[in-house]
Amino acid sequence: QVQLVESGGGLVQAGGSLRLSCAASGSIGSINVMAWYRQAPGKQRELVAAITSGGTTNYLDSVKGRFTISRDNAKNTVHLQMNSLKPEDTAVYYCNVETLRGYYYWGQGTQVTVSS
Repeated sequence: QVQLVESGGGLVQAGGSLRLSCAASGSIGSINVMAWYRQAPGKQRELVAAITSGGTTNYLDSVKGRFTISRDNAKNTVHLQMNSLKPEDTAVYYCNVETLRGYYYWGQGTQVTVSS
């Protein structure tokens, strides 16, 4: 049974910071890509940031320079440091993992709310 447990969401004022964490456990095997997605009410889920096992990163244009994704391969964890938060960053954030075998797993989601 594979589990992705997220933490770190909450309510913050515009300009503030939050750090999201996600820990993968269970018989997940080797992980290729770890990523964060978000979904705001009435909008499609979108990729926010991704990081490969080798450390290559990719970011949504609107978060570049504000968000930083990092991972600990030994602990199967991924983090998203979010700075200079804006009201438009408000969404449910989901952790996503792609294994080397091509399986995808999702976390349960954590709410991030940025007040103006």
